[in-house]
Amino acid sequence: MISLLISLLIFEIVIEIDFSYVCIVETNSMNTNITEKKYKKLSIQVALNGLSFCCFDTLNNTITSFNEVHFDTFHKATKTEDLFADAFSDYPELKESYDEILIIHNNNLSTFVPEPLFDENFLGSYLQYNTKVFETDFFAFDEIANCQMNTVYIPYVNINNFFIDQFGTFEYKHANTILVSKLLIASKNNPEKKMVVHINSGHFEIIVVQNQKLLLFNSFDYTTPEDFLYYILFTAEQLGLNPEEFPLELIGKIDTESEYYQLAYKYIRNVSLVDVSDLQAKNTFSEAENRTHFILFNS
Repeated sequence: MISLLISLLIFEIVIEIDFSYVCIVETNSMNTNITEKKYKKLSIQVALNGLSFCCFDTLNNTITSFNEVHFDTFHKATKTEDLFADAFSDYPELKESYDEILIIHNNNLSTFVPEPLFDENFLGSYLQYNTKVFETDFFAFDEIANCQMNTVYIPYVNINNFFIDQFGTFEYKHANTILVSKLLIASKNNPEKKMVVHINSGHFEIIVVQNQKLLLFNSFDYTTPEDFLYYILFTAEQLGLNPEEFPLELIGKIDTESEYYQLAYKYIRNVSLVDVSDLQAKNTFSEAENRTHFILFNS
């Protein structure tokens, strides 16, 4: 509880100083020779319990295919790299040629740092209040330039090394970079403070936004619906949000029949699922799949 309070207090200090910047969308350009372009992009979201990937038609801005692989049961001695190698053998799409390849690291080892407080030489210090860090850890950061902040995180180095062997070169980001960027864009011209909760297996993220301002970001481990509700209500209390008034939107692996949704709905008046209709228009997958794979599909 003490570490949670420290983490929330740190975020509150950061809010007052730096999270008042407005985020502007900017499109990255490609350097590939137009005669060689395939107009194909591969995004792979990785975690220790599996991976998911989708292929994009970049000319028409659509998702052409999607698959996910779960490492549900495997021997403890099995190397993660071997599990990924098996996936590459099973899915030939992963071995095709692409103009762009993006690896998305999905874990709860990340935080956001406003640009004026950011120093690339002290990445580990930003994470020490959120997670246990070691001198041997490799730290990375994603620059969110037009939001004037950076995502600091610990990527899966062994998985990155596996992809170096497979692809040679690729770009990688943290999942929360994509998630927060999209939520900030969606909050444009909305003066109301909104809480969004993104549910993963074993952990979830709480993001509070207001008119393209990031007011709070934090990640929590959970095992029961009661854990889930406790952290939401605790965060709301810390920010002075009234459960009778503030909007709570849920995204990730959740639906209205979920016991997590039902419990939240019992104690918070304005609960809903994040609207994914615009995203769904770019692919042929269900609303539930677009909600579950919101980060991957938005990559």
